[in-house]
Amino acid sequence: VTEDRSDLEDLHLYATPREQRFRRFASLEFEGQLYMTPYDFIQAVTNDEPKCAKKWRSLSKQELNQILMETPPVWKGSSKLFRNLNEKGVISYTEYLFLLCILTKPHAGFRIAFNMFDTDGNEMVDKKEFLVLQEIFRKKNEKRERKGDEEKRAMLRLQLYGYHTSTNSVLKTEGEDPVPRSYWDTLRRSTSQALFSDLAERADDISSSLSDTTLLVHFFGKKGKAELNFEDFYRFMDNLQTEVLEIEFLSYSNGMNTISEEDFAHILLRYTNVENTSSYLENMRCRIPEEKGITFDEFRSFFQFLNNLEDFTIAMQMYNFASRSIGQDEFKRAVYVATGVKLSPHLVNTVFKIFDVDRDDQLSYKEFIGIMKDRLNRGFR
Repeated sequence: VTEDRSDLEDLHLYATPREQRFRRFASLEFEGQLYMTPYDFIQAVTNDEPKCAKKWRSLSKQELNQILMETPPVWKGSSKLFRNLNEKGVISYTEYLFLLCILTKPHAGFRIAFNMFDTDGNEMVDKKEFLVLQEIFRKKNEKRERKGDEEKRAMLRLQLYGYHTSTNSVLKTEGEDPVPRSYWDTLRRSTSQALFSDLAERADDISSSLSDTTLLVHFFGKKGKAELNFEDFYRFMDNLQTEVLEIEFLSYSNGMNTISEEDFAHILLRYTNVENTSSYLENMRCRIPEEKGITFDEFRSFFQFLNNLEDFTIAMQMYNFASRSIGQDEFKRAVYVATGVKLSPHLVNTVFKIFDVDRDDQLSYKEFIGIMKDRLNRGFR
């Protein structure tokens, strides 16, 4: 059984950009709730649009159980987990948001993330603690909902969260935020309140009303009784980051050990606010006439640096370069001091050749940071 997207296309008008993207790439539906497959998720973070217009395929209870039965435990995870699962998995909207958070976090932040979930401080995360995530993201979304037909918004909530939600506040907050917070900031702030609100209690209600997902079974076992330790959690986050980078790298490498400097520039400028990328690419072609190539290690090290962009920004401000250009030596040193990542001279030179539009071998700090923040958040800043 399939449900044509056009039948519910007007719900798109009530959805945020992230919700719209999830609905566009999701391919499964179970009891009214939409899900991505692992393949859908990979497509959503590596492509601008789905490869083909999809219909939501309705899963039977038997099909869902079979998928979950084949889900490997967390200790069998790898940097090919999502590719191996392919279409045999279900990822909810709140899990999609959580996975997006992981992709942009530095390794130093993995412990913070784990501790946020570990609300009782026993160095283990159980299923109930993890399900608080559902409520936190749902409450954040409620604040962002577009006004309009209440019935349509209720249908949208059912699609994304799997149950009809009330508009009564669960989190105890003091007024609206003066600025919109990221999902990561919301998670960081809200989990600290979990023990002092009815949020944790509500996790029991959520657990009984929602179906298990691939991620829940992967983390907590088929009976939901297993607990997640930090080592397994860290490995999962690291593997996910590596897997997405491998997929992006391999899509350009054609089986070779390197990608061209121009391909690296293409990947770097995707999901950014740069409208005319041709000037950057032409600039680089003229200034790097002989192709040497970018290895996967260099490629990964640059994106590890991007995940530490906030610390790098602080380091640059301390260097007092905030309003002027910087050279390659200062750039390389600032990256290492702030993030511990050593970028190769060739990679730094390539980055400079891409962004040094006026060809003075200096990098415009503000322009570079602005573009890279867009790239880090894959267009959802």
